[in-house]
Amino acid sequence: MTRLSVNINKIATLRNSRGGNMPDVEKAAVDCEKFGAEGITVHPRPDERHIRYSDVRAIKPIISTELNIEGNPIPSFVDLVLETRPAQVTLVPDAADAITSNAGWDTLGNKGFLTEICSEFKRHGIRTSIFIDPVPAMAEGAAACGCDRVELYTEGYASNYAADREKAIAPYIQTAEMARNCGLGLNAGHDLNLENLEYYIRRIPWTDEVSIGHAIICDALYMGLEKTIQAYLSKIRIF
Repeated sequence: MTRLSVNINKIATLRNSRGGNMPDVEKAAVDCEKFGAEGITVHPRPDERHIRYSDVRAIKPIISTELNIEGNPIPSFVDLVLETRPAQVTLVPDAADAITSNAGWDTLGNKGFLTEICSEFKRHGIRTSIFIDPVPAMAEGAAACGCDRVELYTEGYASNYAADREKAIAPYIQTAEMARNCGLGLNAGHDLNLENLEYYIRRIPWTDEVSIGHAIICDALYMGLEKTIQAYLSKIRIF
């Protein structure tokens, strides 16, 4: 069964735009969990323009579902993960000035570095996922790095869904099958929404987790957070 992890970065972005503590990011994490989310995702960046390192430290002890921390494993990020011990860490090759994640890892060219990072996190009992593009060789390379899962970067699927959804999903199916053949778990995230999510899950039903933030917060402006989370859950509870 696919699990829904809600990324709360955008709630932190709204808070930071005004200062103070409105909206309350910690309360949002607890509420998302109360409304049905099976995980909370945070992606702290070095400039802390949305989720702050202090938010991560505050959120970990007040939620009972899985915490997934995403980010580029620079030293300060590695220290934060080892301090807070989330259920999962997702390695994302973000540049410091990236607006949002825009590419997966080259798991072949970065094998040595990723192997070292995966080994360190797994040594502390933290499930490790590597963010990759929908290229089967990248899934195979990720397995060689010793990770537990890969997360497929789904922006390409979302962008091309309306024009030709079968063509858009094809490389994702191929990469997901490679990941499964390599014994890896499978996550997905980026630009999944109420329009394209169900088809993705129907075609790749062995997806373990989807991480969704921007679309959920946008939909919540009109539907409310609780109804929005329930709507997303209905798109993945189809089997």
